[in-house]
Amino acid sequence: MKKITIFAVLLLSLGLFLTCSGNPRVTRIDADTQVDLSGRWNDTDARLVSNSLITDCLNSPRVAQFITEYIAANGRLPASLVGTFRNESSEHIDTAILSRAIEAAIVNSGRMDFVAGGDTREELRTERQDQQWNASEESRSALRNETGAILLLTGTVNSMVDQAGRTTVRSYFVTAELTNIETNTRLWIGENNEIKKEIRQPNRRL
Repeated sequence: MKKITIFAVLLLSLGLFLTCSGNPRVTRIDADTQVDLSGRWNDTDARLVSNSLITDCLNSPRVAQFITEYIAANGRLPASLVGTFRNESSEHIDTAILSRAIEAAIVNSGRMDFVAGGDTREELRTERQDQQWNASEESRSALRNETGAILLLTGTVNSMVDQAGRTTVRSYFVTAELTNIETNTRLWIGENNEIKKEIRQPNRRL
């Protein structure tokens, strides 16, 4: 009986140990901290690439000239819209994160206005329509008073993987194009190829 009791206690202790040791260990880190766990595309890459591309775009002589002439003719900043960024790489990349980072970079630059598109634009239009029937006359938002975008920013994300043995190098190429919506004129084409990562797999002991 005593042996059975000791055995049961040992089993219970082992179960508690396995349960406790299986819990994840969570550590809070600063949002700006660069973390690479898998070597794949992440939020840090999106932020670095978006800031680099927008800086390069706004420093382009043609874009700078267009902004200056547009302000002189219209008395306001040109409005831009971020369109589709296609993922043509070999891995899953949430390009929505890249698009939002680019939108933030445009707004923070103070050189161009940014107008909402996609689902956000449709949601705003639905709300304005609803206000026409349900909001007071003095508070409802007017229809047909949107700021139209004159510039459209689109792009693609590509990647290249080179592997030898336990070492893999991932290179990312993000291309962006700024187009005049009214004339279809390309004002700027830029590429960021600064994201390159070397991943070394550990030795596996059998």
